Amino acid sequence: MAEIDQNSVMPPADGLLKAAQGFARHGPAPVHLWNPPFCGDLDMRITRDGTWLYLGTPIGRKRMVRLFASILKREGEDYFLVTPVEKVRIKVDDVPFIAVDFEVEDGPVIRFTTNMDEQFTLGPDHPLHLEHDTTGQPAPYVLVRGGLEARIDRKSFYRLVEQAQVSEYQGENWLGIWSDNVFFPLIAEAGL
Repeated sequence: MAEIDQNSVMPPADGLLKAAQGFARHGPAPVHLWNPPFCGDLDMRITRDGTWLYLGTPIGRKRMVRLFASILKREGEDYFLVTPVEKVRIKVDDVPFIAVDFEVEDGPVIRFTTNMDEQFTLGPDHPLHLEHDTTGQPAPYVLVRGGLEARIDRKSFYRLVEQAQVSEYQGENWLGIWSDNVFFPLIAEAGL
């Protein structure tokens, strides 16, 4: 498949891209402050593996994808790219980000990195929760920002489980993760 380059992005994506470039130097844009009128659906999709597609074709330039990610907003179950003057809906198969790595610092503090090179600390503002996919396999998610989550990739989840310890949680012993003085339960000890 051919990759989309910056010169081939068609309206309305080109206006969104230009708007995102103005905010990119300072991290994600303050999309929580913007409530522009809805302008329609854009043929853009984020696949379960974190690939961004435009008109069905992968966007190959990571810098461009990071720009779009910086103006991503979630409202209910829908995802939008927003600027102060326009808002377009895009499709997201699961969640928009993948947590691809982490580091453990003293405390302990677990610091995640996403596929967009965004970093954050697992803790009260960025909680972890565990779901199970249709096959019964664990599907761990962590809040990145503003209602936007990252699914923790398999290799990172296995490494995270190696950090787990048994602690009391809601009157029972659970295997879980400590980070930033918060315990995140994974499985009850009785279920091991």
